[in-house]
Amino acid sequence: MDVNFSKISKILVIRLSSLGDVILTTPLLREIKSLYPHISLHFLVNENYKDVVINNPNLDKIYLYNKDKQIEFNTGFDLVIDLQNNRRSRNIVKTLTSPVVSFTKPQLDKFLLVNFKINRFKNIIPIPVRYASSIPGIEVKAPPEIFTGNINCELLNEVDKKITIGLAPGSRHFTKMWPEKYFLELSSKLVETGYKVVIFGGNSDIEIGARIAEKIDGVINLTNNNELLKTVECMKNCSAVVCNDSGMMHTATAARVPVVAIFGSTVKEFGFAPFSPESIVLENTGLSCRPCSHIGKEECPKKHFRCMIEITPEMVFNKLIKLLEPHD
Repeated sequence: MDVNFSKISKILVIRLSSLGDVILTTPLLREIKSLYPHISLHFLVNENYKDVVINNPNLDKIYLYNKDKQIEFNTGFDLVIDLQNNRRSRNIVKTLTSPVVSFTKPQLDKFLLVNFKINRFKNIIPIPVRYASSIPGIEVKAPPEIFTGNINCELLNEVDKKITIGLAPGSRHFTKMWPEKYFLELSSKLVETGYKVVIFGGNSDIEIGARIAEKIDGVINLTNNNELLKTVECMKNCSAVVCNDSGMMHTATAARVPVVAIFGSTVKEFGFAPFSPESIVLENTGLSCRPCSHIGKEECPKKHFRCMIEITPEMVFNKLIKLLEPHD
């Protein structure tokens, strides 16, 4: 579909979930507003993820999705950009009677790679680039962003950023989680080397954060009850973040912090690697069983979990130190 932005005054962008996917829309929002500042840009998001965009200066209005409530839209959208493109979003789009462009998901390619190990991904295309390709003439390059408003991270105000490392040990799915004992070993090695370690995560990560902080002296546990804006502001006090393939990984890139990301059951071909030049992805490329899922599983189908177990704390530590080295 050709889009003449000079004749468009109001756009609705739809991305309901999840955390990482919503964060990865922000480069597109920034680029549209930069190129076409006259456009009133509206955004529809699940209320659980509103903090990603609540302070975004590129948006003129935000609508919160709740499956139990009807949304009252301002009428007259000249264009709807559906970046969710599932049953829920399509049902919403049907009520608007506006021209629509939809994000094309590589569902068949993902299915073939997961189930038959047939790799038709000729290039690794980041999701923000895929989002932008839905609209002719739009290109994105800079990392995502989350605006935190007046939030302050008092607990890290006095720490030296150069020696502060963030760890985000959580993930929604087991096969995307580097083992807890490895995060413990890495924390211990970092503290012994003179670094300050800070644990980040949402409400599902509070317990693992508490266990690591309890076992390693000097570790600061900043996991919280999904206070995303505070997490972003605190991450800015770190020189790097080590994390799994998770929403916290994308949160760190939105905080503009270098990232070491550990991939287990998923692969970069799906497009969800950190969208930042200051990032390193660690993955076990020597396994014929990877990827076993495009979103993660509750257990290793092969029962060995080698995709994560064979990525040792020493390997991660060395990659982290390399990432922290000054570049010309």
